Amino acid sequence: MNLTIVVPLLNEEESITELSSWIKTVCNNNNLLYELLFIDDGSSDSSWRVIEKLIKEDSSVKALKFRRNYGKSAALHEGFAVANGDVVITMDADLQDSPEEIPALYKMIVEEGNDIVSGWKKKRHDPINKRLPSKLFNRFTRWMSGIKLHDFNCGLKAYKNEVVKNIEVYGEMHRYIPVIAKWEGFDKIVEKEVIHHARKYGKTKFGMERYLKGFLDIISIMFVSKFGKRPMHFFGAIGTLLFIAGFSIAFYLAYAKVFMAEYNMTDRPLFFLGLLSMILGTQLFMTGFLADLVSRNGVNKNKYSIDKIIGFDKKL
Repeated sequence: MNLTIVVPLLNEEESITELSSWIKTVCNNNNLLYELLFIDDGSSDSSWRVIEKLIKEDSSVKALKFRRNYGKSAALHEGFAVANGDVVITMDADLQDSPEEIPALYKMIVEEGNDIVSGWKKKRHDPINKRLPSKLFNRFTRWMSGIKLHDFNCGLKAYKNEVVKNIEVYGEMHRYIPVIAKWEGFDKIVEKEVIHHARKYGKTKFGMERYLKGFLDIISIMFVSKFGKRPMHFFGAIGTLLFIAGFSIAFYLAYAKVFMAEYNMTDRPLFFLGLLSMILGTQLFMTGFLADLVSRNGVNKNKYSIDKIIGFDKKL
């Protein structure tokens, strides 16, 4: 299997058939053996019925449906888990991403040896209230991650199969897959300018709240990537420093009380500062210890309730 195309969707009944036909034409014209995987993220319209009809007509189409809406990251997580292609390409279902980009993205992975090729919608057909926050968001992410991509939000990306099998995507972290992959050692990340079309059907699922979630997620990724397997190094180090500082204050006050007899040590604010430092230091140290135990013995909780699966040769 040369290629797996993963398409997460939510209420995109008008565009699914056209997108499937477009992808089929492009892949057949370029002699690409492919599978098209639709992940229905709990659609409330007739999207699933449209997909069922497509699968009856085309064996390259496969799909799974969530019982409820979990979000794009969950859809990609499940799609990556079942992807068989040497190259995995993700794209949105709203026809704003062009399937004509598929051959070039595929070649940039296979022939150039890149781990990830991220699309860059240099010319966007979106309203200003969507473009401006996106620019600020991308600038902040570049600064935090050190990855020089213009458009982390672009849904059109290509990956080596090895990459998607070795990363976890959850929360709102789908836009940070290049960051997650880099921390896992996949550092051949490049960018390709891609065509961006105006939305043809329906309405955008965009909401301003995703930027708040995105900000919190990038902080989480930076922490988990560095300390996820060794939280004791973070909490334990800070806790130890606080405890030493508090103990030093207490030792100084005790020395002054015994040998200098100048004042009652409990009357000074410094006493309470030292006591607080020792308490916080102990708590942070224990937090690191417990987090280390959870990290070493925890289980993967990214389990999503799947309602239907069709088009696969074997039960997943």
